[in-house]
Amino acid sequence: MMNRLDMPLGRAQPSLLRFVVATVVAVGGSLLACAGLAQLGVVLFPATKGYEHYGFADYGKLTIIGVVLASVAWPLVTLLSTHARWLYFWLAVIVTVVGFAPDVWILWKGQPAGAVFILMLMHIALALITFPALVFIAPQRRASVRFLKVG
Repeated sequence: MMNRLDMPLGRAQPSLLRFVVATVVAVGGSLLACAGLAQLGVVLFPATKGYEHYGFADYGKLTIIGVVLASVAWPLVTLLSTHARWLYFWLAVIVTVVGFAPDVWILWKGQPAGAVFILMLMHIALALITFPALVFIAPQRRASVRFLKVG
């Protein structure tokens, strides 16, 4: 099995312009998805109308912070591996699952189950938008191979 942590250390990073575009797309798409899911939550669970976590001020700042951090992780992962997409995918899965912890906590504290379900869908939506935005809009470059001249 090939070692996936082969440390290209900067020779395989995405271009800065494409990274910025991908981050903007990820943030914008994620905000739109969360807005749509908040609307859907009220339609599916009318009792959640006015639910504080469906407010843009609440989910907006957390979405922006989370997606920007996830975006910054992409070029960092490309520092560690020439197969960064594989590693970034599994990190996205782990972070998404760990991100359910606050939702489970507020559910346990008595928040409406339907509303918490929508919040969990928001986490999934962020991953489904952010991962492809980064890896396809700002793909990892192939690491340049340096050959030693002998003689």
